[in-house]
Amino acid sequence: MNDSTIQDVVDYLIKHQSGDNNDFDGKNVMIAVNGRDSSALNGLETIVKSGDTVTIIPIIHGGANTRIQFKIGQNLIELFEISKSIKYDKNYLQKIRQKFPRLTIQSISSDYILNKSHAKKIIMLSLDAKKKNILLSKKLETDILLRFAGITQISQAISNVGSKKNQNFVIIAIGKKSDFNLLFNEINNNLTKKPLKDSSIFLKKYFRINQKQLESVDSLTPLEDLIVEKSSILV
Repeated sequence: MNDSTIQDVVDYLIKHQSGDNNDFDGKNVMIAVNGRDSSALNGLETIVKSGDTVTIIPIIHGGANTRIQFKIGQNLIELFEISKSIKYDKNYLQKIRQKFPRLTIQSISSDYILNKSHAKKIIMLSLDAKKKNILLSKKLETDILLRFAGITQISQAISNVGSKKNQNFVIIAIGKKSDFNLLFNEINNNLTKKPLKDSSIFLKKYFRINQKQLESVDSLTPLEDLIVEKSSILV
């Protein structure tokens, strides 16, 4: 494989795939060389040598799992909801962080995330706090945890909104799209099919928000706005 390019590898695989499994066309895939996205190297012209590890990951558009991605300033974020049906491992988050050190990662119980817009606004608060050097804690991921919990005590926030046995939880990842794809491939089998179900009733009770308060907010998303307001004034 000396002096071969990724394109050579793709062409070889297309030519030599078995008759029973001949749907590989080299398209809609991410290709990594020794863990690095080839698009960050020299694309299909990247040289691969003997001993290199070439990983080919299908990029799924639509399908069973809906991917939730958005951008805040220059920061790319993706939310992955992990199903409560997986075998619970209290070290799950730590293992994911160790495997993907280039990503900033936090996990939040699904009950504490109203929807994509709510998550985006909370993360925006944390990113803005980091920019202004006024984080609630030393780490961005801890600030995110505290703001979703609406409190400033780390131990209590972990107890309240951290991942627990028999509960769905959301992994929040901040970083590069290529790393998101690698993470997605790693945890795909653990993801829920329809992420972020309505948790409005739970959140109203948790943040002690009543109907009168909701009616006093001139907004199309009063619950979301009230929760974000509470998270923005933590000191």
